[in-house]
Amino acid sequence: MTMSAATFGERISGRSFGELYERHAQDALGLAYLLTGDRGIAEDLMQEAFVKVARRFVHLRDHDAFGSYLRRSVVNLANSYFRRRAVERRHLAAQVQQQDGSPADPGDRVAIREAIARLPMRQRTALVLRYYEDLPEREIAELMGCRIGAVKQLVFRAMQTLRGEFGEEEGP
Repeated sequence: MTMSAATFGERISGRSFGELYERHAQDALGLAYLLTGDRGIAEDLMQEAFVKVARRFVHLRDHDAFGSYLRRSVVNLANSYFRRRAVERRHLAAQVQQQDGSPADPGDRVAIREAIARLPMRQRTALVLRYYEDLPEREIAELMGCRIGAVKQLVFRAMQTLRGEFGEEEGP
């Protein structure tokens, strides 16, 4: 049995699906883009996350936390996406030997995005949530399902890797 948009809108406590989409879609899209580095993939992940969370909205304990649930769903879907890609890369690596390019210019935004995209998924997620979403370490730990110390370590290692890639000295 399918539900019409009007019926669905009534089921989410007086808020329409459109209102929720308008309020949260751009933030979710930005997060997905920073995690994936690809606009098309980010749009797909954002839409899939939105649908998943919206379907469960009537069952959520805190309806005002829709944005948090959506953010968590985007992170989880991005993790799944990269796990699938890792399997594909291993398969391709067995067939073709990959060659690395030369280091990129740190002033180039594209080079920085590419460097962030090469970070391990957990480091990238912690870095994006910390500096793009500007979330406190406690919230990042909750979103990622780990301890605050692990978040600090992930961000530190990500920054260390980026500094090393661009030949910068570590700051204070």
